[in-house]
Amino acid sequence: MSDPVERHLTVPRTARYYTLGDAATAREIWVVLHGYGQLAAYFARPFAPHAAGRLVVVPEALSRFYLESTLDGPHGPRVGATWMTREDRDAEIGDYVRWLDLALDAAADGAGAPLHVLGFSQATATACRWLAARDRRGAPPAARLVLWAGDVPPELDLGAAWLRRTRLTFVAGAEDRFVAADAVAALRARLDAAGVPYDAVRFEGGHKLDAPTLARVMHATVDVSAP
Repeated sequence: MSDPVERHLTVPRTARYYTLGDAATAREIWVVLHGYGQLAAYFARPFAPHAAGRLVVVPEALSRFYLESTLDGPHGPRVGATWMTREDRDAEIGDYVRWLDLALDAAADGAGAPLHVLGFSQATATACRWLAARDRRGAPPAARLVLWAGDVPPELDLGAAWLRRTRLTFVAGAEDRFVAADAVAALRARLDAAGVPYDAVRFEGGHKLDAPTLARVMHATVDVSAP
């Protein structure tokens, strides 16, 4: 008996994204990426107070699933989405890289404002891989990359020129049970060893977008660096 042969086929599908603000008047474009088990519509809400003068683009990950750990609501089990799993990971990474390119192009509609990218939790790796892929195809680097409650993927080349031309901000809550203090220290050690400049922001809270910290990071009206 022969083994099954793995094959791949690229198919068209419908993907969803949300926007806040106006591309025509935006001074900045922010692409913000939700974490594991979240949906874009809910993740977009904390950014609404900061949409003036910005276009905020909130793509939704391509793989939705029922959240089995939650109780049934009035409409049945809640639904979340994930950017990828370990299964067929290279194909899933390629799919979401293309999807984010398309979402940005469609939402920006030719606007040339500087690009800012924020990835939360699982999407910190998504954001890094997307910007690395943009660099490989000759796209200009983002003005800023905010990695909130997550890590830099291990395969990322910390010596890449685009990373040094992008203002990098790392954010984590002091009570975040998914981002322990030793993980934060390990990431900072990696970045320091590679000579990558970055801002480090800590806040009193857990695994969430903290509203005051988000305002500080997005508006950057104060020194965001913190020990």
